[in-house]
Amino acid sequence: MRNGKPKQNKYNKPTTGQSLSGRPTSGRANSSHSREKGLEKPVRTGPVKQANSFMDELKNDLMAFFQINDDRSFTQEQILDHFDANDRRMKLIMNGLIGELVEEGTLIRQTDGSYRADADANLIEGVVDHVNARFAFVIPDTATGIRGDRNDDIWVSTDDLGGAVDGDRVRVIRFTDSRNRGRRIEGKVANVVERGRSELVGRIEVWPTYGFVIPDSKKIYEDIFIPQEKLGGAKDGEKVIVRLTKYPAPNSHKQQFEGEVITVLGVAGQNTTEMHAILAEFGLPIHFPEDVEQEAESIPTQIGEKELANRRDMREVTTFTIDPIDAKDFDDALSVQLLPNGNYEIGVHIADVTYYVRPGSKLEAEAYKRATSVYLVDRVVPMLPEKLSNGLCSLRPNEDKLTFSAVFELTPNAQIVNEWFGRTAIHSNRRFAYEEAQDILNNNSGDYLEELRLLNELAYKLRDERFKNGAINFETPEVRFRLDENGVPLAVYPKIRQDTNKLIEEFMLLANKQVAEFVHSLSKRNKNREENVMVYRIHEGPAEDKLRSFSEFARRLGYKLNVDEGQLSSSMNRFMESIEGKPEANMLQQLAVRTMSKARYSTEDIGHFGLAFRRYSHFTSPIRRYPDMMAHRLLQHYLDKGKPVDHDEYEEKCKHSSERERMAAEAERASIKYKQVEFMSRMAPDQVFEGVISGVTEFGFFVEITENNCEGLVRMQDLTDDYYEFDRDNYRIVGQRHKKMYTFGDPVVVRVKETNLARRSMDFALVSDKADRRPSDLSRSESSRNSRSGNARTRSSGGQSGRSDRKRDPAPKGENRRGGRGRH
Repeated sequence: MRNGKPKQNKYNKPTTGQSLSGRPTSGRANSSHSREKGLEKPVRTGPVKQANSFMDELKNDLMAFFQINDDRSFTQEQILDHFDANDRRMKLIMNGLIGELVEEGTLIRQTDGSYRADADANLIEGVVDHVNARFAFVIPDTATGIRGDRNDDIWVSTDDLGGAVDGDRVRVIRFTDSRNRGRRIEGKVANVVERGRSELVGRIEVWPTYGFVIPDSKKIYEDIFIPQEKLGGAKDGEKVIVRLTKYPAPNSHKQQFEGEVITVLGVAGQNTTEMHAILAEFGLPIHFPEDVEQEAESIPTQIGEKELANRRDMREVTTFTIDPIDAKDFDDALSVQLLPNGNYEIGVHIADVTYYVRPGSKLEAEAYKRATSVYLVDRVVPMLPEKLSNGLCSLRPNEDKLTFSAVFELTPNAQIVNEWFGRTAIHSNRRFAYEEAQDILNNNSGDYLEELRLLNELAYKLRDERFKNGAINFETPEVRFRLDENGVPLAVYPKIRQDTNKLIEEFMLLANKQVAEFVHSLSKRNKNREENVMVYRIHEGPAEDKLRSFSEFARRLGYKLNVDEGQLSSSMNRFMESIEGKPEANMLQQLAVRTMSKARYSTEDIGHFGLAFRRYSHFTSPIRRYPDMMAHRLLQHYLDKGKPVDHDEYEEKCKHSSERERMAAEAERASIKYKQVEFMSRMAPDQVFEGVISGVTEFGFFVEITENNCEGLVRMQDLTDDYYEFDRDNYRIVGQRHKKMYTFGDPVVVRVKETNLARRSMDFALVSDKADRRPSDLSRSESSRNSRSGNARTRSSGGQSGRSDRKRDPAPKGENRRGGRGRH
């Protein structure tokens, strides 16, 4: 053959149950299997449709053969030979299909008459999510810039990443008919478009002539080699930031890195070192550049009389702030006064950050770059320097402050009669902590009792109206830590939300909603009623299939959830009430939230599903969120009768802000997990804890401790009383002999077996349980069904270990897949 022997594949053999002439066969003729590709470029041809006939199947198989052997070309005779197309009819069919693929642009006919796959016709761009040492997913780009349906993610073996690593932007070849087989869409990386990370954080091991850095990231599976001359003075056991100088080679099966130490963070295990390491791991800044700090320090602290004259002066109106007890910045305040007509004027006053942070300044550039403050367990990494965040823009008591306000006239029934938006000056009379204000309400005694009582009553009415209109009451639990002076966690406890927390939340929601509606209402004065561009906080409705899966899961635990259109909101709220106080409540609340879409920023006016608001913006926290700064500027622009601004510019800023918010949230979760693991590592080896099963996988089950929400893994290999089988359909593992079951929500008692601070993970040992037995009359049929659906059978003495146990692997190449090149 001119191009050598093609890679071994299934496409020269009959399809299951079908010969190439269309006659039934007795089964598969070859046990090696291919990965297959799914979508052609839209400009060339439409997406591959599900194969509804033998011709469709054969065409998909033919294209997959070329894609797998995309580095070669084949003559027509070679193709017919590979597919055992010997009779005249099959030759005509194959020649016709080759012609169709050429016309569609997915095959190219070369000058010598041979054919090859068009490398550009089936390439999709996306970002690598390396979830397991053996495989990754490529997340295709979407129009919104956020992750789409996970069913569209493309499975790629680590062998076929072509030198790409987690976070890289790549072009991936997507094999044609994997979707048609009911399997994951599969592919291989063609080339790396852009490296996602140039720096990594990890712990260094120093040897006489070189070093290795063990990455903190759970998605980097090989250590980083450091030449002796590039150790940067790092000592053995320190946490460092490494700049990558060499990435894995495209044709290498091992992900070998080389780098140089650029920053020594400190001794691994020390609090400040680990918090800085988390920030660096997620690409978040630790310090402000010196020129940004200098620009902040140069801002005058005095408010000029001329500026006060240009604002609505509300310094004489009763005003106060209510914030967490440990808050350093106060970016919102409420004012209250009774009007002669019996209504109430409630002012929502927000720090006027954009008065101090001007477009084109270094402060503006840094605020946009950060886009959000980051809240770790023991510290805040602010979006703005301290001079602004804790000084000029913080609405501290007994100081005149510049604010941007939404002022509402409300009836005693919390109906809006009038509203006003604009720049103001206020003077806060009092700073409350949530707990302090709550005590005043509970005891009917204290400062500003009547004002607090009035605001609380109005907040209840606003909240009732929201829920009546379809808002969903998601209140996922949060944890708080009590730390010593060195940052060591002494206690972990759930954060309790009381009326004062909800009071502030309700008036912030009101301001955010009404600002968005007001900007929209001003569009009617534009030429041709052109829509005013605004930064919205949007939240799409959930996917129906996810809802129904969750509803079925809840039903198996004894809860009812109606997900039909028009019933979801009220049913979800009843569901949340029904699980309150139950051991499995936290787990179910988190699962319910995960069925929903993620809220994000956009200029597209599509509303907020969870809050049941037609329009919603973020206006109330400009000290810590860049989108709020954009909302302030846009609101003032339209108050000044400005025309609609450039849509694309603001949409790009919205996408950037959403991405930075996601990274900040991941860093915050990482710091919480680290402190939870650190806290549990200090427990006595024989101390036991009550918990509930919060997740079930093929390698064990996760347990959440009831008293502190810390979560760890009971590994399958540690369940030595039976051979256990993972029943994916029913969210449980089942013992083969004794039919013992472990499933979501089951109460158990555990002790800490092992903690790994570097990995932020814990293993538990099972002490006791109240596990049920599966009825014997169901065991045979269910075992048969589970075997057919690919459930994993795991011997208790084996199990999974190491980094590869984080997600369930699809079948490796060469197993349980039709067609070509198979490597185990």
